[in-house]
Amino acid sequence: MDRLESMRLFVKVAELGSFSAVAQQLNVARSVVTRQVSALEAHLGTMLIARSTRRLSLTSAGASYLEKCREILGLVEAAEAGLTEETQAPRGHIRVTLPFSFGLRQMMPMFGEFMAANPEISIELDFNDRRANLIEGGFDLAIRIADRLEPGDVARRIGSSQGVVVASPDYLARHGRPRHPHDLAKHECFGYLLAARASWAFVIDGETRLFPVSGRLAANNGDALLDAAIRGLGITYTPTFIAEQAVREGRLEILLRKFPTPVLGIYAIFPSNRYVPHRVRALVEFLSGRIGPRPSWDRIRG
Repeated sequence: MDRLESMRLFVKVAELGSFSAVAQQLNVARSVVTRQVSALEAHLGTMLIARSTRRLSLTSAGASYLEKCREILGLVEAAEAGLTEETQAPRGHIRVTLPFSFGLRQMMPMFGEFMAANPEISIELDFNDRRANLIEGGFDLAIRIADRLEPGDVARRIGSSQGVVVASPDYLARHGRPRHPHDLAKHECFGYLLAARASWAFVIDGETRLFPVSGRLAANNGDALLDAAIRGLGITYTPTFIAEQAVREGRLEILLRKFPTPVLGIYAIFPSNRYVPHRVRALVEFLSGRIGPRPSWDRIRG
């Protein structure tokens, strides 16, 4: 029995909650996974995973052993990588999950530049605005934009973004220009389905306040809402990285400039309790350098 390999399989089964899921992720037969874990249990003389027809669950011994396995495997990976990676170019495959609009508009050129500079790197991108489980999805990295991190997140902040309230010149000519966030209640305001649709946040006298809004259109994609605003259908509250081009081209105007919106962090999120490979650290360092403390898209606010 290869004890380290058995430990790796045990950790994956514990994280994914299924022998079949691990087998599918590794492209091996389910029997290979079950046999390795069973051999590990026999070697230890105790059951690590309680099996049933409905689900798997760790025994108390399994839960304790899981944490020790993670520590040991992390040390092994760090020791092996440390011998060579600092003197070698990054290499290998990286799976990344990232927001749809931000990924397409801003990050694709960065990924292309990184791959051109690192020919032994391959990248797989999953565009999804919903929060993904990195371990279950087999991701090495997530890019997320949020006002705060979730408990347990292992992350590095690589940039920031603010929101802007925008409308087309045509809409403003027909309906007037709101002068205060209170005025938005009188306008047609488009809501983003994955955030607070019924209210928009502004920072007034150093305090974040919510102002009610309503409208006939909502979507789970910021570009769709941007298109509706360009067509003069109403007002939308959108990140600067989505609005940037349309504002610079004069198709949209920024409203309520005296009332800033909360700053959102752009984060690189890593799978918890895992050694971060050299290739992933190199990518995150590259992205952080390209985005910077004040990204180009935020400069449209003036």
